[in-house]
Amino acid sequence: MSQDALIEFQQEGGIAILTLNRPEKRNAMSDAMRAELVEHLENLRRDRSVRALIITGSGKGFCAGGDIAGMKTRMEADPATVGFNGWDRQQGVHYAASLLLNLPIPTIAAVNGAAAGLGADLALSCDLVVAARPATFTWAYIARGLVPDGGGMYFLPRRVGLARAKALIFSGRRVEAEEAVQLGIADQLCEADSLLATAKAMAEEMSSGSRTAIALTKSIINRSYELSEHQVFAEGSKAQGICYTSEEHRASVQAFLDRAKEAGK
Repeated sequence: MSQDALIEFQQEGGIAILTLNRPEKRNAMSDAMRAELVEHLENLRRDRSVRALIITGSGKGFCAGGDIAGMKTRMEADPATVGFNGWDRQQGVHYAASLLLNLPIPTIAAVNGAAAGLGADLALSCDLVVAARPATFTWAYIARGLVPDGGGMYFLPRRVGLARAKALIFSGRRVEAEEAVQLGIADQLCEADSLLATAKAMAEEMSSGSRTAIALTKSIINRSYELSEHQVFAEGSKAQGICYTSEEHRASVQAFLDRAKEAGK
């Protein structure tokens, strides 16, 4: 692990842990940090030894959102370049969110402190969210004259419903950890000193089954709000055909048959 890394990587057994590492900036997401995040996610997508991913922040914050230095640079840039450069940057933001959303393993955000703007969106890009008591969630884009650009308009309504998502985004109000669990923004509340242990236990539980079946199930569930029931059934049929041929399924069935045979003796 490099102390200079903006994203620290650890692996404990089958669990990978990515730690946002700009504590002096409350882990604000710079372009360089996003590039490191993308590199790690692309590597994790190919690494069959990893069965689950945890993302957390170093220091007191999870992720304070976009980097102020980048905003300052945009304000000082030639107006003729701002539009295209902004569009180009957005492609990187959305690519990172899409990579995380579609990673074929369970992903867990372990939110240790403030998750604001892009930071809140990053947390919701994960399958599950564990919030320590000091954690907060804020979507204050509109106060900056911006729209939520890190996936919040996609993820938040799916977690809290359309009307609540509008209220949280329009007001930009801060949501404390306990309320976040009540609203469905987070899935579990824990004490600060047990955050990583709680996230690791969740990762172990969520990744204990067939890696093949988890990946295929996740790829369908992620799109289930947009698909008709017939499309979900069709996608499920294709996925089940793949599962029938997997080593995990065959081993599980054989173990069941062996137990039944022993019990019948």
